[in-house]
Amino acid sequence: MQDLAIQTFEPLTTERLTLRQLRASDAGDLHRLVNDWAVVRMLSALPFPYPRPLADEWIASAGRLWEQGREYHFAITGHEGAKEMLIGAAGLKFDPPKRSAALGYWVGRRFWGHGVATEATRKLVSWALANFDIDRITACVIEDNEPSARVLLRTGFRQTGTGKGAFRARGGEHPVRQFTITRDDISSTHEEVAEAAGRPMLLVAACALIDADGRVLLARRPEGKKMAGLWEFPGGKLDPGETPEQALIRELHEELGIDVAASCLAPFAFASHAYERFHLLMPLFLCRRWKNIPVAREGQTLAWVRPNKLHEYKMPPADLPLVPLLRDFL
Repeated sequence: MQDLAIQTFEPLTTERLTLRQLRASDAGDLHRLVNDWAVVRMLSALPFPYPRPLADEWIASAGRLWEQGREYHFAITGHEGAKEMLIGAAGLKFDPPKRSAALGYWVGRRFWGHGVATEATRKLVSWALANFDIDRITACVIEDNEPSARVLLRTGFRQTGTGKGAFRARGGEHPVRQFTITRDDISSTHEEVAEAAGRPMLLVAACALIDADGRVLLARRPEGKKMAGLWEFPGGKLDPGETPEQALIRELHEELGIDVAASCLAPFAFASHAYERFHLLMPLFLCRRWKNIPVAREGQTLAWVRPNKLHEYKMPPADLPLVPLLRDFL
């Protein structure tokens, strides 16, 4: 399973923004943006006035938490010409036992009304659900912060309740609105099937690649795809006129760079699952021989997994019934 600690990190980018690790040199700009009553009054943990040394301390603390894999705090930046400018900050605090993370963010007042917060949160949420072993992201908004609530709703969050939260700058507890987002709430940019009357049938072929040590290869769906972050058997949809074997030969080459002969694909089992918009039928093949070393060619993460450990990997509903069959067979 993937550890929460990030070994290497490339800044997250959108059309206008970059989300990168905070730097000590950000402290001055961060202090100027956040030491504003209009900003601080909406944030739970910050005092007002916000002392300048606190910015240095918080950035140093955020760096330590990042190294421990407990929390990830990002500078939200944009550009004025060639010059980078700090716009705000966003962060995720992980709760591994609950398979969840809590989202927080703020944007400097001069950047309000330009869709910056929505653009940043969409990217951060999409990235987190695609790359960490979590099932949901939560957020809380103080009751009178309607703009922030709209940001969450535009991102795909659903309001799941109300409660109270402590707000240091205001003093005491105040009513909050509670929000949650899961993979199912994110609209994929790559639709699996077109809208159609009834529930169309989608035919997908999958393959359990088994190495010499009896391990099975799983691939994690990358950011931007529906159910991103879940693990699955490699494969894909059949093109018109293709047989399942032909589709697998093509997909395994495109996804993993390996060459498989039809004679090496052994039919094993199939999954039949009703999703909301289509019914999926997925034959699963076994393969023990192929040419080349499997490599991730489409941004996915790969893992060789012992059969008795397959249940530890979060999978789409259609794949789940195949796991005990494969485990018992191997």
